[in-house]
Amino acid sequence: MPQIFKIGSYWIYFWSNESDPLEPIHVHVAEGSPIPNATKIWITKKGKCYLCNNNSHIPKKVLNNIMRIIEARSSEVTQKWYDFFGKIDYFC
Repeated sequence: MPQIFKIGSYWIYFWSNESDPLEPIHVHVAEGSPIPNATKIWITKKGKCYLCNNNSHIPKKVLNNIMRIIEARSSEVTQKWYDFFGKIDYFC
């Protein structure tokens, strides 16, 4: 489970086994250590965030701030995804 970075007490990460075939680029967000059914955010070709689900029940204001930070660091997220998986597909 590669951790990409932390925002306060929230972990931004992806799982090392992201399905076969590989799902489009996305991150999971959970408070504290990673959990299997965490909030999922797609990363678009333009580096924007698209909320897939908020299974971690992160408060809306906090989630919006987290998504803004992920967007600001989307090139880092994209590079780490590519370094780990060797390819990138986008949801949109």
